[in-house]
Amino acid sequence: MSKTVKIAIAGEGGQGVQAIAKILTEAAYGEGKEVLYIPNFGVEQRGGVSVAFVQISPEKISALKFQKADTVIALSARAVRRTMQYVDENSIFIYDSSIEGVAEEVAELQNTAKKVLSIPALQIVSEELHPRVFNMLIMGAVIGATKVVSLDGAYAALEHNLGAKFQKDPSLRDMNRNAIQRGYDLIEL
Repeated sequence: MSKTVKIAIAGEGGQGVQAIAKILTEAAYGEGKEVLYIPNFGVEQRGGVSVAFVQISPEKISALKFQKADTVIALSARAVRRTMQYVDENSIFIYDSSIEGVAEEVAELQNTAKKVLSIPALQIVSEELHPRVFNMLIMGAVIGATKVVSLDGAYAALEHNLGAKFQKDPSLRDMNRNAIQRGYDLIEL
């Protein structure tokens, strides 16, 4: 990684957007990178749009905010609308194609973004994994798209954040790791 990578992740409150950002930045920090994470919540605690602004860099980060993101991940129709302002011709835009109405919202970005990728995240967690690991599948997709951290770094940060839960139920460790790997494998750039 030779430059600062700017990431905007948005979804409905309760989808784990902030958990993704926290674990991702912790993984990057653990790998010796500079990180900046700014959470932004809707007025409602659950049900409002939640946005996480993340910057990861091999060197000092010079600006707290960014106008355009390298990668934007939107997990709902409202999140698509909320994040369009961060997309330009250099942005990769990723969205969950299994949410109704999102494809129509994304249509206008086809001519704006460098690349628009759809992943059936909700469908995959419902059919193959478990709904509890939706956010980890998304985090894997973020890592696959940006390569800002290694999968091993992500697993170490995940262990640090959820290790106590894994001690109580060891099957959760594999479930979360499998979701990260599955999300990573979904992205082909």
